[in-house]
Amino acid sequence: MGSFNVFDWGLVALVCFSHTLNNFEGVMGFHKIFKDLQNISATEIQEAHRTGYHFQPKQNWINDPNAPMFYKGIYHLFYQYNPKGSIWGNIVWAHSVSEDLINWTPLEPAIEPSKPFDQFGCWSGSATVLPDDKPVILYTGITAEQPEPGYQVQNYAIPEDTSDPYLTKWIKPDDNPIIKPTQENASAFRDPTTAWMLNGQWEMTVGSKQDMVGVSYLYRSPDFINWTLVDHPLHETENVGMFECPDFYPVSITGENGLDTTVIEGEIKHVFKVSLDMTRYDYYTIGKYDIEQDIYIPDEGMIDSWAGLRYDWGNFYASKSFFDPSKNRRVIWGWANESSTIDEYVKKGWAGIQCIPRTVWLDPSGKQLLLWPVAELETLRDVNVQLSNVELNQGDKVEVEGITVAQADVDVVFTFPSLDKAEAYDNAWDETYPPETLAENICGVMGTTKQGGLGPFGLLTLTSNDFEEYTPVFFRVFNTPNTNRRVLMCSDAMPSTLNEQEYRPSFGGFVDLDLADNKISLRSLIDHSVVESFAAGGKTVITSRVYPTLAINENAHLHVFNNGTEIVTIERLDAWSMKNPMMN
Repeated sequence: MGSFNVFDWGLVALVCFSHTLNNFEGVMGFHKIFKDLQNISATEIQEAHRTGYHFQPKQNWINDPNAPMFYKGIYHLFYQYNPKGSIWGNIVWAHSVSEDLINWTPLEPAIEPSKPFDQFGCWSGSATVLPDDKPVILYTGITAEQPEPGYQVQNYAIPEDTSDPYLTKWIKPDDNPIIKPTQENASAFRDPTTAWMLNGQWEMTVGSKQDMVGVSYLYRSPDFINWTLVDHPLHETENVGMFECPDFYPVSITGENGLDTTVIEGEIKHVFKVSLDMTRYDYYTIGKYDIEQDIYIPDEGMIDSWAGLRYDWGNFYASKSFFDPSKNRRVIWGWANESSTIDEYVKKGWAGIQCIPRTVWLDPSGKQLLLWPVAELETLRDVNVQLSNVELNQGDKVEVEGITVAQADVDVVFTFPSLDKAEAYDNAWDETYPPETLAENICGVMGTTKQGGLGPFGLLTLTSNDFEEYTPVFFRVFNTPNTNRRVLMCSDAMPSTLNEQEYRPSFGGFVDLDLADNKISLRSLIDHSVVESFAAGGKTVITSRVYPTLAINENAHLHVFNNGTEIVTIERLDAWSMKNPMMN
């Protein structure tokens, strides 16, 4: 164990990172067309920041995961893909299959622009497996480029051969489109969900907006082909903008098992998730599906706005869930965008990854969801190192050696003797920052270098030899006037790279934890240009995309640190090198 002075790290000075939601630049506006760039083929793939065990194709642009499902023993993932270049455009539904959600084999694209009802793009959608074991895909087709981003309709596709577990060929019947938009929302009408059944008819919802009101239009069908607009939306929210990629599914209130979308009654709650186009984050509420009124009602106290609950407080968007009947679980996929420039995407020949698929279930409190990497990921664990009962005083850091830290899985439990030294929460923050960016702004202002009481403590991932670059994932604990504690989790990309042209946000989220046992856990999945971190068993999750210039491959290091006055103990730490799966 060594001791260090935080001011000797050669750190970039921390400043308040406060992006306004009206000028958010964290995710490229991927519906914008770059005709001069979208067809540039990669001549050489840059490997420096490519991931080892996250889902991505060999090259080119990807975004939203589409229609994940389990069918006849095979997992299917479709995703938005540009087969011609590494900039958004020419979008098709690429298709990969797996037996374990970890090793993937590519197939030919399942859906490509070929008909008048999708000639300008085949955008996101979902799969529903009908009771006769016949899967159907609903997707958004673009029939015209104007008004930008196109005239949007809803189509369906069916497998040519349902006995084929790989579903290698899909047919788009000529009676498409099955749903057309109302005139006023023709370019904001997309991403149909998995369907459910109510009173003998199929129902599903499509994302849209009316001015600044996010709208989830509700449709009903007796046969999955002839759809009628219901006279009221499933749900709508004021002042949030466009609902993209809606998701609507039940969760059990009695255990961790997932439920099929067709379960609408019993000891359940429902989750309504949307990806908000204006902020590029995924938000959810938990509530009741009122089957008499055929509407979704968030539970009392749920914040249904930009300040609401998120699956992930970082680079995570356009998520899609599915029920896995083989293991009775619900699994969520989410897209982790690149954060570089358009020129950089073209130069390196690829852009975008999918986050590790996550199992999701209802927290026993009923107030939030828990998300955790699928268990199959652990099959990639290789060389293991462990630490236990290591005390960290203020300024201490311990290097974790003996594994490949640029491609690792790290699981650590921290304990502390007392909460008494937790610093006071500054109420001025609540007046200075809007609630939707409160946590990340505190992370940006305080960082790892500002000494606290209980914290900051956590991991320094992807660290260069002399700490010119590092990506910290850490906690701070605050006392509040009513004697409650606020636990803040941060994943800070600000010091992650010497390249100041990169997008380097301080992501943050609060962890709903009472700390009665003076203990908190952290698991971080480190994979070259992505760090996915899970606090307290999945209560708060943050994904960061980072692009170090020095801390690459064997030149990357991993440390555990404490910069608070309270002693923090590493009760146990397990860290594994992660093997490469078969990846497309």
